[in-house]
Amino acid sequence: MSDFHIDPRYATSSEANCTGSPCCRKNVFNTASPNITLLPAPRYGAFHCDTPMALGMAALQAIPALTGTQDNGFAWTIYTGDLVSHDPDKQLSRDYVKYVETILYDLFKRMLGTGPVYAALGNHDSYNQAQDAPASLGGALAQQFSWNYDHVADLWKHEKWLPAAAVQLAKRHYAGYMVKRMDGLRVIALNTDMWYRSNYFNYINMTNPDVSGMLRFLTDELQSAEDAGDRVWIIGHVLSGWDGTNPLENPTNLFYQIVDRYSPHVIANIFFGHTHEDQMSIFYANNATVMSAETAQALAWIGPSVTPITNLNSGFRVYEVDSATFEIMEAHTWKSDVSSFPDLDDQTAFGPVYTYEYNTRQTYGKTITSWTPNDPLNATWWHLVTEAMEADPSLVMTFNTFQGKSSVQTKPCTDECVAAKICLIRSGSATFGLSCPPGFGSVQ
Repeated sequence: MSDFHIDPRYATSSEANCTGSPCCRKNVFNTASPNITLLPAPRYGAFHCDTPMALGMAALQAIPALTGTQDNGFAWTIYTGDLVSHDPDKQLSRDYVKYVETILYDLFKRMLGTGPVYAALGNHDSYNQAQDAPASLGGALAQQFSWNYDHVADLWKHEKWLPAAAVQLAKRHYAGYMVKRMDGLRVIALNTDMWYRSNYFNYINMTNPDVSGMLRFLTDELQSAEDAGDRVWIIGHVLSGWDGTNPLENPTNLFYQIVDRYSPHVIANIFFGHTHEDQMSIFYANNATVMSAETAQALAWIGPSVTPITNLNSGFRVYEVDSATFEIMEAHTWKSDVSSFPDLDDQTAFGPVYTYEYNTRQTYGKTITSWTPNDPLNATWWHLVTEAMEADPSLVMTFNTFQGKSSVQTKPCTDECVAAKICLIRSGSATFGLSCPPGFGSVQ
């Protein structure tokens, strides 16, 4: 799951088409009609609004039922950040952030079953939002956000998701940690605010691509995994590539080199969120000097969001994982049609329906004859998918539809958009993403 963005202040029947964002609040309106509501907010959510509790609960109830995990739960769950709603700083506080983090992690524990949830902080999971100070500042300035790292680490301990050693790492490394599972997989969580453009602290000493030390923490943990012969999943929030509009270039270029060094033998998969859209990024060897199936090294899955904001459907994904290699063998995505939510307001018998959207292998792999059902959906496979897209642009149109979780608001991708999408999929760092044709990164 990713980008829940629960809104405790969501107000049914308030303006869902407001001037500004988020909508569906008692204190917002449309400047074209300040005294009369143009689009009343449905009980379960709207395209310009964050997740009401009714939709959040519907999603958490649907996941076990639709995936057949009611009795045993998942082996584990990853959550790639952003629990808190899209509020201006003047409407946020430490207490508000801590409240949201507490209730949602508790709901995850209660609703998703016995397996641990490995979570990463999102840019909204802080106050002030998107701000995290590097330890290199020293003194009180460096510790000004430690209240949040301590809080979430203690919550993860309370829910019995992390052992004591990982909890201590999270308190020291901006809520980043490494946990080694009993099955041998290591999960490394990063606080990607440390490369996010909106974190003002990242503009201190920009000649150093790792002022925070986060990437040194990552390399230390990857080297330890390599020495032990373990595989690793990396989770974070702000993606390192795609269109390059979210991260800074220097740290994501360094991250790209790190991924190159430790792929594919150590890094099995990378997971991000943030955009609310269904996307992915391929990492290639030798700084992508040659982009081919032979040089494709690692893949970052960018997960769909639960929140509909903006102009998206609500969704989640379930992975089938090889228990020996920890490669992804199948990926299944569900979505709920936000445009249908107004029809649910006049009754209480039914809530939102999450329907099966697509199977990744079946959707994109029909022409990849060299791949068997026993081969993983790894970076090599995804590069072959991009080659299939070059031969058949309709695959890009399908990708574009799923990027918005089949929202009725998603515009089609044709002409120059086709080549742009393929370029974006092949972009694992901000530098590569910024070299793609602009204007096609988002379907919002």
